[in-house]
Amino acid sequence: MYRLVALDIATFPTRTRMPFRYGIARLTAMPHAFLRATLEVSPGGTLVHGVAAEGLLPRWFEKDPTAPFQQDLDRIWAVIQEAGRRALGYGQFADPFHFWSDLYADQLSWGDSHGYAPLLAHFGLTLVERAVLDAVSRSHSRPLSTLLADGTIAVDRSRISDPPSVESLAAVTGATPLSGVHARHTVGMADPLTRADVPEPIHDGLPETLEEDIARYGLTHFKIKVQGDVSKDIPRLEAVRDIITGAGVGDYRFTLDGNETFLDVATFRGFWDAVRSSAGLRDFFGHLIFIEQPFKREIALSGEVGDALRSWPDAPPIIIDESDGSLGDLPLALANGFRGTSHKNCKGVFKGIINAARIADYRRAEPDKGYVMSAEDLVNIGPVALLQDLAMVAKLGITHVERNGHHYFRGLSMFPEAIGRSTLAAHGDLYESPSGYAELKVRKGRLDLHSVNTAPFGVAFVPEADYRPLAEWERPVAPEDTQ
Repeated sequence: MYRLVALDIATFPTRTRMPFRYGIARLTAMPHAFLRATLEVSPGGTLVHGVAAEGLLPRWFEKDPTAPFQQDLDRIWAVIQEAGRRALGYGQFADPFHFWSDLYADQLSWGDSHGYAPLLAHFGLTLVERAVLDAVSRSHSRPLSTLLADGTIAVDRSRISDPPSVESLAAVTGATPLSGVHARHTVGMADPLTRADVPEPIHDGLPETLEEDIARYGLTHFKIKVQGDVSKDIPRLEAVRDIITGAGVGDYRFTLDGNETFLDVATFRGFWDAVRSSAGLRDFFGHLIFIEQPFKREIALSGEVGDALRSWPDAPPIIIDESDGSLGDLPLALANGFRGTSHKNCKGVFKGIINAARIADYRRAEPDKGYVMSAEDLVNIGPVALLQDLAMVAKLGITHVERNGHHYFRGLSMFPEAIGRSTLAAHGDLYESPSGYAELKVRKGRLDLHSVNTAPFGVAFVPEADYRPLAEWERPVAPEDTQ
């Protein structure tokens, strides 16, 4: 039996090394939070810590172009506090899944009654979920993937509406984690492609352009953000193609991120026909894996979009991301003609397992349809958030994952030196220190996950920080220069 006896939080100010433009936002700085859970394990009353972390990212959970960052940040903070308050009141629980299931129902009900979208409300509870899973894994001195495989931590299908099959769920939870994955590099809408595109060189020892990223990391997989303007997107896609092929990248693959740009399928279909039929891009699109969330979340799961997708016989594979806010969203998306969804730990660990099993069911029923379980980034950085996310990517068997935190941030240089040293000591296969601070190690476009897979839940240690209990949490203040 377990009892959550404390939740403590520490926040760090972080700044990007270059602006990250995604959708309507331009990120230059944000708070990064560590959440530490203390579990009492019975019998015996032993106390064990677990940790989770995430950057508090503006204008992703709720894309309101008129909302100031501080308003976004206050709402993110509120859902974390509410999830923590509820979780601390539960008393003893026998297993993490039932703990999560109760918190999921309570948090989403609260969020709905207080005007918080499921995507945002779920973020608060999954920070608690991750910290508790880490603590439970540490209490057993075994990796989370092993505890899932042997049934020590089990998913109760009776708690799930429209549950995946027993066979698919067993295959997902029983799978051996991948030992490595391809890093799918983000090509942001404002990212320089060549040295000629760099307005003000950074000179911090890390790559600043797509050309340099490919040369440094040996990249083979890419995620290219588009803005829905053919006159701008076609020349940029052609420039990206020229850089990839000019660098001699052979069997490259890429995805397109639509950034919720389109209000209907007809407009997107016109955009797709234009870029795909462009003379300079026909061969390039033979390397496309899928297109991510081109439709605004408000309409993506509507009947109109579903009718239009189902009546588009040669549609490219399209998946949801921001529209995947609750457990019922993926089944609706698949019924409407989408081909899958993304996993991000900020959307939930158990939710990712359930969604992966649902995708496995669809693949078995329709093996030629190309159903997708992808893995995407939320500007993830170590020493916790990135590693826990990679642990789940490995467990779910996803062979490539969007990674961009190491590109937009200067390694772990924003954290105390002791955290960097601990990361290097415990995860030397994933981090290195050529410039005096811990930075992600990408070799031939791949990430080595051996140390991640043997840690309790991705990260081998609980970072030391200025943790404060729930009652003393102080609202972080947004940086003034973030838009």
